[in-house]
Amino acid sequence: MKKRDIKILLVDDEPDILEIVGYNLSSEGYKIITAENGLEAVKIAKKEKPQLIILDVMMPEMDGIEACGLIRKIPDLSDTIITFLTARGEDYSQMAGFDAGADDYITKPIKPKVLVSKVKALLRRLKEQDETQSILEIGDLIINREEYKISLQGKEIILPRKEFELLSLLATKPGKVFKREEILDKVWGNEVVVGGRTIDVHIRKLREKIGDHSFKTVKGVGYKFVD
Repeated sequence: MKKRDIKILLVDDEPDILEIVGYNLSSEGYKIITAENGLEAVKIAKKEKPQLIILDVMMPEMDGIEACGLIRKIPDLSDTIITFLTARGEDYSQMAGFDAGADDYITKPIKPKVLVSKVKALLRRLKEQDETQSILEIGDLIINREEYKISLQGKEIILPRKEFELLSLLATKPGKVFKREEILDKVWGNEVVVGGRTIDVHIRKLREKIGDHSFKTVKGVGYKFVD
């Protein structure tokens, strides 16, 4: 997909942010669409079907976390990448964002060149071809990598995109210890700088949904899936 065909929806209630971020990304050749609150973002996302949505958290009408949750329920936007761009850095806010289905979390202020680099890394995921098998069956767990579906003991489980990709990675080789650096590279992209606790937060949520016994922490190294 060429840059001019990629739509990025910027959502922020600060006009200066929309102008600065929009200018730097449009200069790279992306098509930029803007919204000033979460409610407007949901409506525009349904119509425009952007490949990437950059959301502020604190906004009038509807905050970014609620908007993210609604967008994630729209079938046509299942492959859309959603990242938060916000000055808020509290752990609870990050976890709420991930729970709502966000793929990433970028803290502002951020230098324009760094932001552009992060956006490129996020969009690169759209181009990556999955060379592993599309369906993984591990005991009572079935992972459909093409349809982004999880079934555990015959019951379907809905996972946010990053949780799904993390589970899929670990489940490709049960018993293998995946180093934290490898997980960040394959799930988040090696150009994206995320918080040190990002992996831990996602593993915690997977343990709650899939089962604590399925994931083992190797202290100082990383994680592995136990079948």
